[in-house]
Amino acid sequence: MTGAKVLVVDAGGRGNAIAHAFARSPNVDTVYVAPGNAGSEMLEKCRLAYESGTPVKSIAELFNFAEKNNIDLTFVGPEGYISDGIVNFFQERDQRILGPMKEAAILEGSKCFTKDLLKCIDVPVPPCQNFSWAKEAKEYAKQYCLENPANGLVVKADGLAAGKGSIVCSSIKEVVSTIDRIMIDPRLFGPAGDRIEIEERLEGRELMFFALSDGKNVLPLETAMDYKQAFAPDEKVAIRLFNKLSGNPNLDNNPNTGGMGGFSPHPWLDEELKEKIMNRIALPTIKGFKDVKGIDYIGIIYFGLMITEDREPYVLEINVRLGDPEAEVILPRLITDFYWLSECMLDKKLHQIQLEWSPEYCVGICAVSGRAIRSLSSGSEERPGYPGEHYTNMPIHGLEKLDPDALVYHNGTAFSTDSRDKRKLFTTGGRVLTLASKGLTLKEARSKAYDNIKRIRFNGMRYRKDIGLGYI
Repeated sequence: MTGAKVLVVDAGGRGNAIAHAFARSPNVDTVYVAPGNAGSEMLEKCRLAYESGTPVKSIAELFNFAEKNNIDLTFVGPEGYISDGIVNFFQERDQRILGPMKEAAILEGSKCFTKDLLKCIDVPVPPCQNFSWAKEAKEYAKQYCLENPANGLVVKADGLAAGKGSIVCSSIKEVVSTIDRIMIDPRLFGPAGDRIEIEERLEGRELMFFALSDGKNVLPLETAMDYKQAFAPDEKVAIRLFNKLSGNPNLDNNPNTGGMGGFSPHPWLDEELKEKIMNRIALPTIKGFKDVKGIDYIGIIYFGLMITEDREPYVLEINVRLGDPEAEVILPRLITDFYWLSECMLDKKLHQIQLEWSPEYCVGICAVSGRAIRSLSSGSEERPGYPGEHYTNMPIHGLEKLDPDALVYHNGTAFSTDSRDKRKLFTTGGRVLTLASKGLTLKEARSKAYDNIKRIRFNGMRYRKDIGLGYI
């Protein structure tokens, strides 16, 4: 009997990690990835999905590929395809696909809607207000800061902003500047900033919590400690230079990114806290969404939480997919057959699953396109680097020098030819690749990861040096 064919819809490191998880299943023969990247071709059993020599990208193209190639299961990674209705499109044509329906994408696509929903179903969230007009938002912020001078505020673009749409402010000056930069000029996140949410900044520790849902049953995944800020806290000179080059008047703001790395298992998420999150947040959200929207939430759901000093969880945001870089450190530890697990989600059989995990630690470090100067015909131009403006098309070297057990998940890479017509690997984005290593202890996994990433190089390459450091 031949094994299954799987199509993973994703273009980044998360897609690489998902494809790798499917490829480890003895029930899977081939994993196609679309649109994919260079790394999608470098994993065992995995290949890019092409039609007539061209990568498939649109929903219609993906469906035609799945139908033509007898794909047994399509798995959707990014929120963009979910928002565009890929799950609805496939299901209406009887093609088996795993992911939330278009109607569920609003949980990630609109922070304003989500906070209103959660408040209605008594899921705990920070005190917050939504605004469509910058003037009203600034008046509210000024009054709040006047009455609560010791508290900070967080300003969030309502729509999708690649994980960078949340800005923490410590003063009224910062809040007003942030509102203007999101809603008026330069409109940092484009249409995502047409509306904003302003919420009270809670004190505590952030936690990314992942769960699987078949619409009725909800099962917690292992989770990870992730690092969202672009720089380590002690990189003050680099932070100020980044903001100066980016035109941000708040020179001490350490910007958020889509993720700079992380490690799993999580260092302080115990069973008691996990049960509290499931009972107070995950289960009520899945049920409440069904009650409001009338459809089952099927797939992975991701809660960005703040855990206060008294160990109470509050929802900061919801994503309708697996996180990145969390996927790159969680999925390598999964022993349970990922194909079987996906089938159980679709068939509403999650209650039959007991997840099995490796006891090893996994540390992931994301190499990004950092500050670089490029010579131009009229001189030279310096760019601050990710998450600001950055250069791409930089040749990548050193992957052949890595240890055999080092995992490389590509976030933004492609093969092309250099000036000598030689095929080489090049950067295509801000986050370029995530190197992950496993070890019996966090210290061992971390040591292996940093030892290997030092062997990789490209112009402007930068990565945080403190992933996992505070938990050894």
